[in-house]
Amino acid sequence: MADTAPDWLHAAARETMPAAPKDAAAVILLDEQITTVKDNGEIETTYRRAYKILRPEARKTYGTLEFLFDKETRITSMKAWAIPADGKDYQVKQKDAVEVGEYGDDLYSDLRGKVLEIPAANPGSVIGYEVSRKRRPFLFADSWDFQHIIPVRRARFTLQLPQGWEMTTQWENYPSLKETSTGNNSYSWELENIPAIETEPAMPPPEAVAGSMGVKYFPRNPAASAKSIGTWNDIAMWYAGLTASTRTPSPEIQQKVGEVIANSTTTLDKIKAIVSFMQRDIRYVAIEIGIGGWQPHPASEVFHFRYGDCKDKVTLLSSMLQVIGVESYYVVAQTDRGIVHPDFPSPAAFNHVIIAIRLPDDVPSDGLWAIVDDPKYGRLLFFDPTNPYTPLGYIPSYEQRNYVLLVTPGGGELVPLPLSAPSTNRLVRTGQLKLTSTGDLIGDIQEVWWGGLAATERAWLLQTAPADRAKVMEEILGRQLANFRLTSATIGNLESYDQTLTLNYKFVAESYASNAGNLLLLRPRVLGNKGGIVDSDKPRKYPIEFPEATLQTDDFQITLPPGYVADDLPDAVDVKSDFASYKSKIEISGNSMHYQRTYQVTDVLVPTEKLPSLRNFFSQIASDERATAVLRRSTP
Repeated sequence: MADTAPDWLHAAARETMPAAPKDAAAVILLDEQITTVKDNGEIETTYRRAYKILRPEARKTYGTLEFLFDKETRITSMKAWAIPADGKDYQVKQKDAVEVGEYGDDLYSDLRGKVLEIPAANPGSVIGYEVSRKRRPFLFADSWDFQHIIPVRRARFTLQLPQGWEMTTQWENYPSLKETSTGNNSYSWELENIPAIETEPAMPPPEAVAGSMGVKYFPRNPAASAKSIGTWNDIAMWYAGLTASTRTPSPEIQQKVGEVIANSTTTLDKIKAIVSFMQRDIRYVAIEIGIGGWQPHPASEVFHFRYGDCKDKVTLLSSMLQVIGVESYYVVAQTDRGIVHPDFPSPAAFNHVIIAIRLPDDVPSDGLWAIVDDPKYGRLLFFDPTNPYTPLGYIPSYEQRNYVLLVTPGGGELVPLPLSAPSTNRLVRTGQLKLTSTGDLIGDIQEVWWGGLAATERAWLLQTAPADRAKVMEEILGRQLANFRLTSATIGNLESYDQTLTLNYKFVAESYASNAGNLLLLRPRVLGNKGGIVDSDKPRKYPIEFPEATLQTDDFQITLPPGYVADDLPDAVDVKSDFASYKSKIEISGNSMHYQRTYQVTDVLVPTEKLPSLRNFFSQIASDERATAVLRRSTP
């Protein structure tokens, strides 16, 4: 429908374009948020945004507007416009929007979306929208997320509080800006020329590096103060109240626990048996209606229906542990590092729930790598029952070196989860290989995987149909070898989550070594690419984040073809950085070449000031991985 775009959008269209990367699909000319807090706790927010479309692919990303709503949030107004490079303005309204479910069929939620297609979202056009919504939050916390993956010319946040209310802010990943007070308890902040978040290999998630401002509100009425958040303990007390009556074991749960632990003799065996039941028999299905996004269902319901989301699975696990006399606590968590900021308590920092099991004295610590010794609660074993493949004793890599909120009946505290030692996440690859005089390489490889590495590989294989698992192996080898064929492959302990995962496979790689007259040029590093993490001299803006600490070794015996001897071998390599180390060496014994190397990552976050030394570290690895051994034919 043809209509005139509002003055604010035309004013934004006249703005000077911000500096943008050459491949930017669009830029944001205006990003405005106007929030009004009512004395009754209701919050009204109006969002305005204007884009300049630069490339055709921006139509899909920025030409479709979607806003979410639920039981506690109403969209009161929704409009969008387009100002084409030539021609009349266009407008669409809320009545033109399509309402959609936000999740797939296996998730039941009152979270919905309204989708509006913005017309004429073509290169050269300026498009914009204005959306207003009302909500009653469970806790008085908000955020202003002003940095995006495309540049922003101007960002503005206006806050209107009732008389007597107070607020506090916290800036992350951006220089703080003092608010401008406009009187009557109203405040505003304005930023210009905010650079885009550029995608870099192995960088932290964009939310962890983006500039933002957290906001918390404190009402004047003491009756409403329960929604205020001053400390992490405030959030823990609120969550403890939501979960206080959910873990009572029903007679059915008690009976099932008796069945599950029937063959267990020690307390640790009983815990493992209960955990195994949880991982294998309770499906992940989320049912989140209103406060249900935070509050778990009673353990009896989760057990009866045999499904639930993360907090439901923790609830049932905690209830079953209670039957055997083992105490446990809810742990509110985040699946990305760098999102939780210890100095700014906020529930918005979390998206997950795991469990802390208080280990009795008769449970040994050996083999349980995810233990934190708490001065008040003793040995706490952290575990994520939502992850179906990570065994008891480990936590997934993305939860390590991350902050979680421990919730107990008396309150709570922010706890840093440890980073597992490299030796707990291991890959040992051994191989018997034979090189032919024509350069073909015949390989017989054995791999043993431990810990988080095993869980990741196991998940990939178990989620693949058995008939297609050989294709997975071929895909892995195809990234490292050319002109090869897989001749056999077997997998061991695939469904024994607490055992090492073993892979055995054989292959033939044709013309692996290059012929040059009476010489064969052989790359001894046959499998595993470690040197490609930092493969560019382009300056980086963001830290590097490794998935986990790890220890990986290769040990290959390569039988040389008859009549060939080693003429020149790559030098041994031994390089170290503050975060990793690498060694390799080659030895010759008779007609056999012995290649060994060790790669170890000891920390997962590398700050930008350390990147030059890390780039040099990986450059040396890459050179070593490309190095060739020269074999000379000594007989006719």
